[in-house]
Amino acid sequence: MPFRKEPPHAHGTVPQHAVVLVNLGTPDEPTRKAVRRYLKQFLSDPRVVEIPSRVWWFILHLFILPIRSGKSAAKYRTIWTREGSPLKVHTAKQAALLQDMLKERGHEGVKVAMAMRYGSPSVNEVLDRLKEEGCDRIVVLPAYPQYSGTTTASIWDAVYQHYARVRNVPELRLVKHYHDHEGYINALAESVQGHWDNHGRGQKLVMSFHGVPKRTLLLGDPYFCECQKTARLLAEALGIGPEDYLVTFQSRFGKAEWLQPYTAPTVQQLAREGVERIDVICPGFTSDCLETLEEINMEVRHDFEAAGGKDYHYIPCLNTSPAWIKGLAEIAEQHLIGWPTILTPAQSASQRRDAQVGAQHAAQLGA
Repeated sequence: MPFRKEPPHAHGTVPQHAVVLVNLGTPDEPTRKAVRRYLKQFLSDPRVVEIPSRVWWFILHLFILPIRSGKSAAKYRTIWTREGSPLKVHTAKQAALLQDMLKERGHEGVKVAMAMRYGSPSVNEVLDRLKEEGCDRIVVLPAYPQYSGTTTASIWDAVYQHYARVRNVPELRLVKHYHDHEGYINALAESVQGHWDNHGRGQKLVMSFHGVPKRTLLLGDPYFCECQKTARLLAEALGIGPEDYLVTFQSRFGKAEWLQPYTAPTVQQLAREGVERIDVICPGFTSDCLETLEEINMEVRHDFEAAGGKDYHYIPCLNTSPAWIKGLAEIAEQHLIGWPTILTPAQSASQRRDAQVGAQHAAQLGA
């Protein structure tokens, strides 16, 4: 297997630092063709679907893609904006704001790039570009606060597979999770409290996380437990008790049992029990996307109202809230520790000398 082409190496090159913010991904357009291409990549990942590959290939190509591509495209069209896919738009803005925040905190030389696990810009594209830009120390920061083998580990697979074909591999740090990080919890609490201050408080706060098959929990995936801890910490930060909130799981796929309780049936039951107003937040999503804007804010809203509920409030994801950008910067800083991202005058002078010596060596080699 050939190695990827390396950019020219110069002696004395000062190592650059980067943070890569990686989100799940999105189709390039809300069309059947684009959605099919995206779903094919997403659902072909063995981390996402743990069914023998030969069996799954036939199911995916003969049933799932032909049927689901058109339906999903129609749903994407309901949330698409003039700027494009909300998930991609929000993630790009988060990356830009994170770079500005790190610079304000003294990390002058840290680049921040956005990548998508499925779709574009791909992990491969972004890591290649950072190498061209001289980045030799990289933090990979998933947009998933809670770890799961179906999400975070898949990003790691992509990173490892990329560098398996690279001769000069950079120094890497991979962020596993931040489900209980103070900056993340504070940003969630500020979001909920801000909504309550402006719109009043519902009778129940429903915290809806993305679902995964129940078997993943039984096989040792910590996702379920990390979701529960996030919920408990958020409730504590808001000063509410166990009777005031519920943890649910959304986005089921297939006939297997997934983590429960399921979001839609839960809100329907609340309405039937006489709960007139609920507030719903999706703590596991840091950017609004199809699963929050269409599924939660449209479909689940309809389910609640059809069952007799009167007042349904969706609390948007963290997106580009200042509290969340601050929290992201704190998370990134913890994983940049030990790298010279904040230079003293002496270190800056040393780097300039290294660059000068490197230029001299390059000139001698070229002579």
